[in-house]
Formats: sequence, C-alpha cells, structure tokens
Amino acid sequence: MERFFGSPARNLVSIVTFLVIFAALAVAAYVSAGWSLRDAFYMVVLTLYTVGYGEVHPIDTPFLRTLTETLMVVGCTSMILLTGVLVQVLTVNRIEALLGAKRMKTEIEKLKDHVIVCGFGRIGVMLARELADGGAKFIVVERSEQKLEEARASGVLCLQADATEESALLEAGIARARVLATVLPDDAANVFITLSARALNPKLQIIARGEAPSTETKLLQAGANKVVLPTHIGAERIAEMVLFPETARYIRGSQQMRDFEKVLRDLGLDLEVVVAADRSVAVGLTIAELEMRGRGAFLVVQLDRRDGAVITRPPRETRIEAGDGLLVVGRGAGDVATVFAAPAGKLRAGRTSF
Repeated sequence: MERFFGSPARNLVSIVTFLVIFAALAVAAYVSAGWSLRDAFYMVVLTLYTVGYGEVHPIDTPFLRTLTETLMVVGCTSMILLTGVLVQVLTVNRIEALLGAKRMKTEIEKLKDHVIVCGFGRIGVMLARELADGGAKFIVVERSEQKLEEARASGVLCLQADATEESALLEAGIARARVLATVLPDDAANVFITLSARALNPKLQIIARGEAPSTETKLLQAGANKVVLPTHIGAERIAEMVLFPETARYIRGSQQMRDFEKVLRDLGLDLEVVVAADRSVAVGLTIAELEMRGRGAFLVVQLDRRDGAVITRPPRETRIEAGDGLLVVGRGAGDVATVFAAPAGKLRAGRTSF
C-alpha cells in the first residue's frame, strides 16, 4: 500500500517543510524591500492561499514583481500539492482501516477450536504470551484502543469490542471456540460474560478470573468450569516459599521445572504443595493410606517435615504429621475435592480444602 501511494506521510512532511522554508524566505525578501514584518507576512499568506484581496503596498519595482510572481507560481503550486497529499493521506488511512478490518474478519472466520481471551490487562497480556508460546489459536476481545494497540504491536489477533455484549462474543467466533478465558479485573463483568458465553455455547470450556473469594461460587453457578483467584494463588506461592523454601525453589525456581509443569498441565495434571493442617484427615495416615483414600486422584512424590527435613520419594509406610508439606502430582484440586470427604478435619490443597 505504501509503495503504491509513494509514502504519503513522507510526502506530506516534505511539502510542509518546503512551504515553511519558502514562506520564511519570501517574508524576508519583502522585509528587505522596506516592508514591515507584519505587512510582509500578510502579503505572503494572501498569495499562498490565492485570496487576492490586493497588494499591501504597490508592486512597483522589478524586484517586487519578480518576487511576487515567484511566490504565486511556486507557493500556489506547493499549496495544491499539499492539498493533494492531505487527501492522499486520509484516503490511504481509510483504505488501510477497511482492509485491516476485512483481513481481521477473515482471520476470525477461519478460527476453529480456538481460545477467546476477554481482556488484555496485566493477566491478559501474560496469558496471550503463554498461549502464543504454546502455539494455541486465540483472539483477544478488548474495548480499550490503547490496549488494542499494544496487542497489535505484539502480533496478537484482536477485536475491539465490549466482551459483555453477546454480539462481541459472536463476532469472536464463540460458536466455534474451544475455550473462553475471561480475565477482566471486574468480577461483575466476568460473571456476566460467563453467563452469556454459556448460553451461546453450552459445550464451551470457560475459565474465569475472580478477585473476591465470594465471586468463585457465583462464577461457577454462572457456568464457569474453572475459577482462578490470582490473589490467592500469589498468597499460596508465598506461603510455599516461607514454609517450604527448598521445595518451592525446586518446583518453581528453574525453567526446566516450569517446562515440566506445562507438560503435566497438558496431561491434565498439577504439581502442588499440600499442607496437612493440625486437624487434617491426612494426619496420622501413611502415604499409602492417603493415596488409597484418593483412589488415584494424586501421588505423593515428596514429604517436607515441619522441622525442615525433606524426604524425596517417601516410603509408602511413612506417616504424615501435622504441619507436613506434601509435594503431590494430582488431577486438579477440583477433582481431589470431590474424592475426599473430611468430617474429621480438612486438608488444604491450593485453594481447595477437603
């Protein structure tokens, strides 16, 4: 497009620069002929804009006639060129906008089994980066023009729209989508998007962000399959570092382990540190008894004693004590919670107590 039109923006800058320099030289020439600066500037503007109200002073010398003739020919021609370039710039911008919108619409229509990300804030940016690294097909729905510019600069397919409106979700291809992740910092908006998305696509996998703990139940009732509470996750990670620094360093501190966690997630598994509270149902059980109680929901791979001792690949007959940390590979906190009923106490796994 730019090659065809000859870089209109560059032409515009060149013509404006030439006009400014030429007008300044013309004003200086009139001043040198004895005119005041005010009269000289007025004469140059009148001539450039072809208004023709009449000369400020008589043009009665060969120098003034030559100067005025040059100003009319060169100045007026430059103004015509400037007008043409302005029209060209506006036309090119409009054409590019139309072509860009058409191209985006075509790309969206080609999407199938993709991910819809609602919101391109702090979490949305990180999510988009992870999805791109994982090779997933996704589209970002965001209403802020500034954030959309950031998304476009990152090469992200995006749609400027309000995700709380059903028309925006339909335009993003929700009927063909596999997953919708609503990560807006507004709980009410996330609940509304979840309700709309579930109604538009009953088979859709919906992952919703929540800020307040009380929102988790509302999002699940609205149709979300999973709810993520970033504040709680951050607190859990900090607690891991405080209570079990060596284990936290082991499972979070290297790129190799982060890649391993991604592989586990692809298999539907999670790597988590579980804390056995004082009144936990796990206290007093052996590793074997705890795993049997879980019926395959998780596997204990490391035991951190309260006194700091770390037992890697703990023997199955090892008994769990209050305050112990268990590094487990499981099928997700939600699945574990459905397996366990703990009338005698609660075992905490991530955000879930069971």
